[in-house]
Amino acid sequence: MQHRPKRITVVGAGYVGLVTGACLAAIGHEIVVVDRDQGRIDGIRAGLMPIYEAGLAALVAGEIAAGRLAFTTDLAAAVPGASAVFICVGTPPRPSDGHADMAQVMAAAGEIAASLSAFTVIVVKSTVPVGTGDEVEALVRALDPAADVAVVSNPEFLREGVAIADFMRPDRIVVGTDDARAAALMAAIYRPLTEAGAPLVVTNRRASELIKYAANAFLALKITYINEIANLCEEIGADVEDVARGIGLDPRIGERFLKAGPGFGGSCFPKDMLALMKTGQDHGVPLRSVETAVAVNDARKGEMVRKIVRAAGGSVAGKTIAVLGLTFKAGTDDMRSAASLVILPQLQKQGARIVAHDPAGMAHAAALLPGVAMADSTMAALAGADLAVILTEWPEFAALDIESAARIMRAPVLVDLRNLLDPAAAAQAGFTYRSVGRTVRDDTARDAAWGLFAAQAAE
Repeated sequence: MQHRPKRITVVGAGYVGLVTGACLAAIGHEIVVVDRDQGRIDGIRAGLMPIYEAGLAALVAGEIAAGRLAFTTDLAAAVPGASAVFICVGTPPRPSDGHADMAQVMAAAGEIAASLSAFTVIVVKSTVPVGTGDEVEALVRALDPAADVAVVSNPEFLREGVAIADFMRPDRIVVGTDDARAAALMAAIYRPLTEAGAPLVVTNRRASELIKYAANAFLALKITYINEIANLCEEIGADVEDVARGIGLDPRIGERFLKAGPGFGGSCFPKDMLALMKTGQDHGVPLRSVETAVAVNDARKGEMVRKIVRAAGGSVAGKTIAVLGLTFKAGTDDMRSAASLVILPQLQKQGARIVAHDPAGMAHAAALLPGVAMADSTMAALAGADLAVILTEWPEFAALDIESAARIMRAPVLVDLRNLLDPAAAAQAGFTYRSVGRTVRDDTARDAAWGLFAAQAAE
């Protein structure tokens, strides 16, 4: 089917706005991305992305060259003539209480209201508390009572590191509106994706807003749960990865987000959990499971510090610790709510010297982690270290040459907080190896049993 391109304005050239704008252009629409930061706009036009995201620079450059993607700082000029205006600005946690700050969303809505002409759909794609769409609509109508406008919730489900793939092949597209014209327009905008098989969920605005928070909270609950199971595994001599596989094969549970580690972080889960808790409290419906998960995750960083100190023999004072990975996850340079921001300062307070390497995050991390030395490579960080800690699951750390690492360290002690390495191989290389919820084990009997089963099945 031939798709008619829509003129769309995207407000915000940050993570969500830039990916959304580039991907909407890639599926055929005419996109203008607006950001008030002239330096950011100039950088993007020159091919310098403000975020680290695989494939984004090439995608943006290609869509600019094709004439489908443009950038400006003039929102007033970009709104008239647009079928839809996507609000993709930040909703950072408020310093006072940690809940989502709607200042940028409401400011964008006010500027959009001042520039409306014909029927326009205002699409709130930023992650916002339930009821924000109502507030945006009330503001717009107060500023322009005659405005022909519909406010739609369209939450994003982009994972950092694979955001382009998530947009182009989404698990679902959620649209919250009771306006038939707005629903039809949103269906037309996303038709190239839905025709390729992406499910479209159309609901009311408040349900759409809640879907984003409920989804992230559930995933965070899974992470918190498997981390507590990992603690139990260490006490009883079980392997958390076997347990995770055993329960994850149940389709009602699923295997994703059952990876034990230092707890969840990033730009979404921590603030979304707090915002969901606040919504529950405001409506007299406390979400005890969410509140507990937040508390457990906060405590998790302290548990990891104690694990590292125990591996160091009870004290890290005067010792050099090589830290591999600083970002909250692999595939991004995002340091928001990264475990390193809690764990490393606590180790420093106990007298440790930290030398760190991260493939993408060191520029951002340097300002956030004073006193931490940044190394140009993994091996440079490990050289002469008394102990090494794997803190982020970058593939290059999973492929670590452990024999060489053991030789260049002052003391071959390794704390693998992401369970990237094989315990037996690390021990064979000479490491004193500690991971999360696992032990060095002999799988000879199990492997023999599976070999016998396979042989019998082949007969």
